[in-house]
Amino acid sequence: MRAYVFPGQGAQFPGMGKDLYENSSLAKEYFEKANTILGFRITDLMFEGTAEDLKQTRVTQPAIFLHSVISALVMGEDFKPEMVAGHSLGEFSALVAAKALSFEDGLVLVSKRAQAMQKACESEPSTMAAVLGLSDEDVEEVCDGIKDEIVVPANYNCPGQLVISGSIAGIDKACEELKAKGAKRALRLPVGGAFHSPLMQPAAEELKAAIDATIVSSPICPVYQNVNAYPQTDPASIKENLIAQLTAPVRWTQTVKNMITDGATDFVEVGPGDVLKGLIKKVNPEVTAH
Repeated sequence: MRAYVFPGQGAQFPGMGKDLYENSSLAKEYFEKANTILGFRITDLMFEGTAEDLKQTRVTQPAIFLHSVISALVMGEDFKPEMVAGHSLGEFSALVAAKALSFEDGLVLVSKRAQAMQKACESEPSTMAAVLGLSDEDVEEVCDGIKDEIVVPANYNCPGQLVISGSIAGIDKACEELKAKGAKRALRLPVGGAFHSPLMQPAAEELKAAIDATIVSSPICPVYQNVNAYPQTDPASIKENLIAQLTAPVRWTQTVKNMITDGATDFVEVGPGDVLKGLIKKVNPEVTAH
């Protein structure tokens, strides 16, 4: 079975989407529609902007969403997903690709999500760190042991690679303890906030109102959601999981394992970069990923 997967924040690069825009009239139409919806020419920033321009959350998230979704849409009849999943932000791309969300509604939600997260980051300084070379259980134990600060596992990316999220003091303390426990690396990431942690609660509340007001249809195939790594087809459950996603960890390792258990043998990463392809091969070297 073929599974399509969609990347999250961090996959952006200068010039992203320009070839799509120039080589497909359908892609051009969608990009121009996006400029109108967003109220600024995001295409100018995507095609001509610097890496610094693309790092602003209000730009990054819609840019990656657009690159991913438009790549899927221009495949036309060739795009026949049997299951889909997205990493964090990529879940919105997956839902549009699976026809659970319209292109327009997906873009509006992603834009609102980006702005709400930006606001939450500014109101309380916080950060994330990558942890390499320890088991999930070891990382969870260290996070659980820090009681005076917020520190939680945020991304279960693949075996031996986790990202933790929390207050700056909490992350610094956790990094020291994780290194003492034998982590190959425990390093703060250049991000603006503690994504997928309780510190995103204000953003989740803001996004809840927008998601509640949006029509979610039954997808054309199961969507494996980050919050629990299970396949969903029920619109009400999809909404609940989307709201919970901002404060809960991305269970990517578990998602890939569940997709393989359910028959996925061929993974196609749609959108900028190839980070997910690498993670999938680390979860299970037997499957194909491209």
